[in-house]
Amino acid sequence: MKKKVIPAIIIIALILVIGGIYAGQIAYQRYSYSTEKADLNDYYDITSDTDVAIILGNERIEERALLLDGHYYMDFPSVQKYLNDRFYYGKSDNTLFYTTATKVIMAQIGATSWSDSDGNTSDEGYVIARLENDTLYLALDYVKKFANFSFEGFESPNHMQLTTSWEDENIATINKKTDLRLRGGVKSEILRPLEKDETVVILEELENWTKVKTSDAYIGYVENKRLTDITTRSPIPVEDYVPGEYTSIRRDHKINLGFHNIGGVAGNDTITSILAESKSLNVICPTWYKLSGEGGEIESIGTAGYVKTAHDKGLEVWALVDNFTSRNDFSVSEFLAHYESRQHAINSLMEYALAQGVDGINLDFETIASEDGQSYVEFVRELSIACRKNNLVFSIDNYVPMNFNDHYNIREQGIVADYVIIMGYDEHYSGSAEAGSVASLSYVENGIKNTIAKVDPSKVINAVPFYTRIWHTSNGSLSSEAVSMKIAREYISNHNIAMSWDVNAGQNYGEYTSSDGTLHQIWMEDAESIGQKIDSMKAQNIAGIAAWSLGMETSDIWDVISSYIEE
Repeated sequence: MKKKVIPAIIIIALILVIGGIYAGQIAYQRYSYSTEKADLNDYYDITSDTDVAIILGNERIEERALLLDGHYYMDFPSVQKYLNDRFYYGKSDNTLFYTTATKVIMAQIGATSWSDSDGNTSDEGYVIARLENDTLYLALDYVKKFANFSFEGFESPNHMQLTTSWEDENIATINKKTDLRLRGGVKSEILRPLEKDETVVILEELENWTKVKTSDAYIGYVENKRLTDITTRSPIPVEDYVPGEYTSIRRDHKINLGFHNIGGVAGNDTITSILAESKSLNVICPTWYKLSGEGGEIESIGTAGYVKTAHDKGLEVWALVDNFTSRNDFSVSEFLAHYESRQHAINSLMEYALAQGVDGINLDFETIASEDGQSYVEFVRELSIACRKNNLVFSIDNYVPMNFNDHYNIREQGIVADYVIIMGYDEHYSGSAEAGSVASLSYVENGIKNTIAKVDPSKVINAVPFYTRIWHTSNGSLSSEAVSMKIAREYISNHNIAMSWDVNAGQNYGEYTSSDGTLHQIWMEDAESIGQKIDSMKAQNIAGIAAWSLGMETSDIWDVISSYIEE
């Protein structure tokens, strides 16, 4: 019996030993620390010797940098997006521009030196801006001259820490040599060793692991038990660049501006009659200057006598320049694309303005294509310099802000210009698919609110229409004509149109059907509707009111406007 029992016991013991060994191996495999190292080129998605991954703050971004000739470069759109959007790429001039409040700084693409509009020049010793595979890249050392940020590059593999903000951050000390891992868990690949007493930034705390960033911009995970001395650190911000001040010419009273639509030199003689019924007007804006060629040619119909008459009546003159009334056929896009043509126009405007004695320039450039947006904004910056130097008020006319005209960059206008005028009309126009108000109350209110979201309200002027449209619908066909308040009032009277208040439009509305079946509609601009708009302007505490255009109004409008200006 004993002989049979002993072998069985031995077999059971062997089974237990083997099972224990196997269980131990499973436990070891499950709980032991992996020594597998991550492929760092894959981790940073490195594609070439010049490719550089970017860690912006505490996150790796999709955009890349380049390491060329020992200097770090970022592509132009990324520089605009993350560092400074005031750089302008003059592709037609093969030049990088940076415009301050007082001068224009220029660097030819591929060059190591720059020059400015004051005659200064300097060689940086590295290529400032360069084209690589048709993409423009800017040297970060150069960008730092115009923006506050820091960057530090690391090799093997190439990656860069880019810092643009300096909020408080939680840090911890590594209490024992360990490994930074790609993911939380002992089986995750190793990014790099962490030495005892090394400092890491805490990004996210999990149950057993913490997401951290190292001083050389690796982001990974470390066990919680390896972190000690957790505290808050306040980084020292970079403040090397001090931007020049964009000084503004501001009036200590509400602006009441009237656009004076003049077609020729003889129109200047109408100033006295056009002002006969006006009240509290303090700025008149004659349509004097016209861009007439892509080389920057400017036509003028202004006279010093007009300015003297206006000044004698206590009015300032802000002369308007537009890009759409010249009879010449030329490319506005081509004009905007070249520094020389922009400067030619600016110099001409200054010569006219100073010779005629005007007090300001009003820029009214319309139908600018989205692809010309940055060129237009650069022109605005450059024109602002000349106006500032010559003590001329600089105002800019704008559509009601909407997504389709974002490229006018009203935020930048609010920085470089003295006043931003919103043309609060043409909600419905000659090409509209349906009849409607020229300037409904909600349209005006939204225009003001969207503007002051980006521009200091003390710089914003809302322009109201002294006109309306009469709409005609016949057999499904829609047409209209713009008419003055005076003519609209006569039209209503001649056709015995019953008017009633349209709450949604904030205007009096009327319609009638003629004998041929044509439906005629009118949303009337009058003292009541203008008063509603002024109430909205008061609520937003903006700089004043403008009107298009003098001579189209009824006399009772001035009592409503005067009450607003003089309160």
